[in-house]
Amino acid sequence: MTEYTIYKGAILRCIRHGTTACGNFMRIRSLLLALICVSVLPVAFAADAVVQEIIARVNNQIITRSEYVRSEEDLRKDAQQQDPINADKLVAERDKDVLRDLIDQQLLLEKGKDLGITADTELIKKLDQMRKDMNLESMEDLEKAAQAQGISFEDFKQNMRNQIITQQVIGREVGQRLVIDKEQEKKYYDEHQKDLDQPEQIKLSEILVSTEKKAKDSTDEQQLQAAKAKADDLLEQIKKGAKFEDVAKKNSDVSAAQGGDLGYFKRGTLAKELEDVTFAMKPGDVSNVIRTRPGYVILKVIEHHDAGVAPLSQIEGHIQDAVYMQKLQPALREYLTKLRDEAFIDIKPGYVDTAASPNETKPVETETADAKAKPLKKKKKLGIF
Repeated sequence: MTEYTIYKGAILRCIRHGTTACGNFMRIRSLLLALICVSVLPVAFAADAVVQEIIARVNNQIITRSEYVRSEEDLRKDAQQQDPINADKLVAERDKDVLRDLIDQQLLLEKGKDLGITADTELIKKLDQMRKDMNLESMEDLEKAAQAQGISFEDFKQNMRNQIITQQVIGREVGQRLVIDKEQEKKYYDEHQKDLDQPEQIKLSEILVSTEKKAKDSTDEQQLQAAKAKADDLLEQIKKGAKFEDVAKKNSDVSAAQGGDLGYFKRGTLAKELEDVTFAMKPGDVSNVIRTRPGYVILKVIEHHDAGVAPLSQIEGHIQDAVYMQKLQPALREYLTKLRDEAFIDIKPGYVDTAASPNETKPVETETADAKAKPLKKKKKLGIF
C-alpha cells in the first residue's frame, strides 16, 4: 500500500461479496456474521423459474442444490483471495460445512422473523452509507454501480438484509448474554504474549481533498489550486479548534463516513515520504497538507504503539474483543444446536449437516400423519426431492 485511502474498487468488491464489512465500517463485535461463514441466500423464485432440486428442508423453507453449488463457488473464490497458495487446502477443510452454514443462516433468519426483526431501517442506512463512501449522487447511481459489476441490485439488497437480520439475532440472543471480566482479560493477555508482540505501528485518520474528480470547464492546474486551497482552509479550521473527526465527516472524500479513520499501519506499509512524517508524530498530532496521488491530505495520528507487547491498559479494547469472539464461537454453536432441536430438518441422502443435533425432528409427510408428529407450519415452493 503506497498511499492510505479507501478506493472505490474495494467497495465494489464488497458489493460483489455481499457485505459492507470492508475498510473500517464496524468493529469486530459487529462482524458476528463472519463466525459462521454464512452464504447469502437468493431471493424467491420468479413465477416462471425452473423447478430446482431440493437438498434440505428447514421448517417451511428449502435449500436447493443451486444454492449449495453457489456457496461452494463462493468458498473457492474466498479461499483463493485469502491464501492463493493454500487455497485448495482451505477449500478441503471448509467444504464439508457448506450445508451446515446454509442451515445455520436459515435458522437464524427464521428466528429473526419470530423476534420481529425486519432490518428495513438498517438496510436503508447501510445502502446510503455505501452510496456516500463511493461518492455517488443517488441510489440509482449505486444500483448502476452494482449492475456494472454484473450483480442484481435486488439480490444484493436481499443478501444485505439477510446479513443484518442474522447479525442482530446473534447479537441479541447470544452476544448480549456474554460476560467478560477483568480476570478473563488478564488471562488472555498473559497467554497470548507471542501473538500480541507487534512491530511499531500507528493508527491514522485523514482528510482527503480529491483531485481525481475534475470540475467542468476547469484545467488541471485550476483543479489542483482549488483542492489545495480547500485543504489549507480545512487545516486552518482544525488549528482554530475544530474537531478533526467532524471536519473529516463533512469534507473528506472517500473516508468521510468513518470520520477519516484509516486504521493501523506498520512500518514499511506506507510510502517513505508519508512514513517519515507520520511515524515522527505523536498521538493527537496533525500534519500539514500533503500532496498525494489521490489528492491533498491532512493526517492525524490517533495512536502510536512502539514495537513489542503493549501494556494491557493500552490494548484493553482489543483484548475484550478477542475474548468476546473466543467465547462467542462455542456459545453461538450451542445456540444453533438449540435452534436445530426446535426445528424440522430433513436432509437429502448424500448430503450432511456437520452440526446436526441428535434431537432434531424430521417432518412427517404421509397420507396418514402420525398424530404425535409436529405439523409443519406451511409449505412453500415445490421441488424434486
